[in-house]
Amino acid sequence: MIDCATLAVFAGSVLLLLLSPGPNMAFVISHGVTYGWRGGVASGLGISVADVLLTALTATGVTAVVASWPPAFDLIRYAGVMYLLWLVFKTLQKTPGLDTSQVTRVRLSEVFVRAMFNSLLNPKALLFFMVFLPQFVKPEAGSIALQLVQLGLILTLISGVFHGVLGIFGSAVSRFFSASSRTSGLQKWGLATVLMALALRLMLMSRPA
Repeated sequence: MIDCATLAVFAGSVLLLLLSPGPNMAFVISHGVTYGWRGGVASGLGISVADVLLTALTATGVTAVVASWPPAFDLIRYAGVMYLLWLVFKTLQKTPGLDTSQVTRVRLSEVFVRAMFNSLLNPKALLFFMVFLPQFVKPEAGSIALQLVQLGLILTLISGVFHGVLGIFGSAVSRFFSASSRTSGLQKWGLATVLMALALRLMLMSRPA
């Protein structure tokens, strides 16, 4: 088991990292603005599921195997770029002026899947789990795999709450917009712009030395 002092340091480190602006923060807020608090929370849940999957991959050693294969970083990166560009295309296809509550109900599962794949197709997320979690593992404290799972689940819990709050914040921002076609169009273009920026960021990303 992990001792309380290590858990406290780990939780504080995770929170500080989450407070730094990043792609997940932009993703959650933009979807909260566009789809309301349910869309924001669905984004947070999607990221949490991705975190659990990345934790499992790290604990079983899969991330280390993937990271050791040089082409893996670029393959994951370009897959993420193509996925985000496809999301931009789908977003721009939508017609402004749809009822917000209807859009929210219909698209929650889609928003959840978007967030999950946005995290999984970011090679730095995989490298982050592989590098960050082991720093808080103590071989003398027992099973390394079990410690990695515990740390990953704690990270997931903190991240889930944090991104859920961000999603609700994004929804609060959207209340400043009216239901007119013009403002609906602004929301659509705003979301497309965020997704395009994330795609460009991923495209220009270089493999860490």
